[in-house]
Amino acid sequence: MNSTTIQYLPDGSIDLIDVRVDDPKENEVQIEGGVCGICSWDIATAKLGDKLYPKAPPGHEGMGHVVKVGSGVTWLKEGDRVAGGGFATLRNLPASSVYKIPEGNKLADEYWVVEPVSCVVTGLDHCRLKAGDRVAVIGSGFMGLLLIQGLLRSSLDALVAIDVVESRLELARKLGVKTVYNSAQFDYGQLVKELKPFEFDVVIDTSGVQAGLDLASDVVRTGGLINLFGWIKGDKTTFNPTKWHLGGFTLVNSSPPSQLRNPFPPAIRLIHEGVFDLRPLVTHVEGLQNYPVLMKQIVQGDKSYVKGVIKL
Repeated sequence: MNSTTIQYLPDGSIDLIDVRVDDPKENEVQIEGGVCGICSWDIATAKLGDKLYPKAPPGHEGMGHVVKVGSGVTWLKEGDRVAGGGFATLRNLPASSVYKIPEGNKLADEYWVVEPVSCVVTGLDHCRLKAGDRVAVIGSGFMGLLLIQGLLRSSLDALVAIDVVESRLELARKLGVKTVYNSAQFDYGQLVKELKPFEFDVVIDTSGVQAGLDLASDVVRTGGLINLFGWIKGDKTTFNPTKWHLGGFTLVNSSPPSQLRNPFPPAIRLIHEGVFDLRPLVTHVEGLQNYPVLMKQIVQGDKSYVKGVIKL
């Protein structure tokens, strides 16, 4: 059978291609349809093309429906909804790399984008949170808002959201954050002066830019923790070694390869229980044929965009 998928061209543009998919082999399952989320890695690839290394694969935030089961697979059956795969209408995957979504859950497919939630589980694992901690989240995009959803269930003394887009901060307020700062409305020195008195125990930087890391370094308390969650793409960033030494804080990298456990099972449980709720965060849903057009819209700076999901 044929499957439609995507490839990123050298200039970052997106081409739809057809590929042949055979029956699943031993210990594989065949997955059809479902959805795949658009990652910030996809967006960076669309912007930079071959200038970005490594480029995004053809999707990695997928979920779908099992239509065939290879020999040796006993824990999955036809009709199961599972997390796994990318931008392909039909794909064979190792059964060990897909995760079953609870039967009976009525959430639509577009709200079962599990992979980014698994990244947030890893991010929270690295925060080393204690009761009464004060936490700042720099960057209130999709990943920052997911982190906020998890943090709101923690026994924090204070939670502050920071972003440059007012609509994202308004969404953070609706989720339950009482204190937000639009950093675009402050002189940098004034912003630091406003935030420093919080004496943040943990600052999570989801921004993926140098300015976010700089701000985290300037507002975390002495001896606190900076969680570098966002990927500063490229091969170079800078820091002030004297400031870091005298500040005595710890920097942790909570990228997916740093996981302390398999984060997919807890991510699925927490989506199922409503701790993580993608319904207010998914702003754009399109079919696969419309993905190239939607990506152009995102790259051009659509201010209403928080998270895009592609139906397969």
